[in-house]
Amino acid sequence: MAGMAAAPALPVAARVGLLYDDRMCAHATPDGEEHPENPERLRAIWRKLSAEGVASRCVLLKAKEAEEKCIASVHSQNHIKLIRRISTKEYDSRRNMIARKFNSIYFNKGSSESAFLAAGSVIEVAQKVAAGELSSAIALVRPPGHHAEHNEAMGFCLFNNVAVAAHYLLNERTDLGVKKILIVDWDVHHGNGTQKMFYNDPRVLFFSVHRFDYGSFYPAEGDASHCFIGEGAGKGYNINVPWEHGKCGDADYIAAWDHVLLPVAETFNPDIILVSAGFDAGISEKFLETFFVTAVYHFYNDI
Repeated sequence: MAGMAAAPALPVAARVGLLYDDRMCAHATPDGEEHPENPERLRAIWRKLSAEGVASRCVLLKAKEAEEKCIASVHSQNHIKLIRRISTKEYDSRRNMIARKFNSIYFNKGSSESAFLAAGSVIEVAQKVAAGELSSAIALVRPPGHHAEHNEAMGFCLFNNVAVAAHYLLNERTDLGVKKILIVDWDVHHGNGTQKMFYNDPRVLFFSVHRFDYGSFYPAEGDASHCFIGEGAGKGYNINVPWEHGKCGDADYIAAWDHVLLPVAETFNPDIILVSAGFDAGISEKFLETFFVTAVYHFYNDI
């Protein structure tokens, strides 16, 4: 791409990382009631990748819990303390009551471990790609993260996994040389939590394509509008593509990428791309409807 700095050539055989850990399936509704964000959606993805031979061609990675200091880069200590302890016995009698205080959240005895594993898994794949050990990687994680805000869980999300990983690369692993990150949020819902965490940061270009319906579609916040472009040093580094109806097709999405995202990304020239991919925007097999992953790619000249 014109105007981009020279990038390292891809290896002859690109190494793609894949992370899955069944422990993240321990997070489930407390009474087993049906819910769109459930353990089976993650297991179904893994079964499909395995059955099609995709998993066997990838470098399989192990999940690791994120350290609290890493999560504290985007979340308050009170929030971290709650998620750490919510699955302990002391919360057995009031776990459901606490969940009801949040917007679209449930907790159970497996929630704490799953949340720390999800955040840690995204850190794991991100740093391996940034270090050049892998050419790209994908982490199959749950609970998802893009709605989680600084001091609040919401929208099925406990920790903002992609935000934790981005801060880790920018501030903790400066030796990896990642100075600019593009976060692409592809989901039928706006990535409100991620947007707020980088709204003033010119090191992160945040792009979200989502259904808006003039502010009435979840999470029903006005800052999902195209008018919100960042502020301060981060002005111009926040891009929202808000659909005003639910009838957008492939051509609409391709147009958004071709005419909005790619030209801006070319100019921004990120060192790495983090993709928060929520497949609830598409019509496909059931296992893809609420699938949320975080993928990481180097930004090469031939993209």
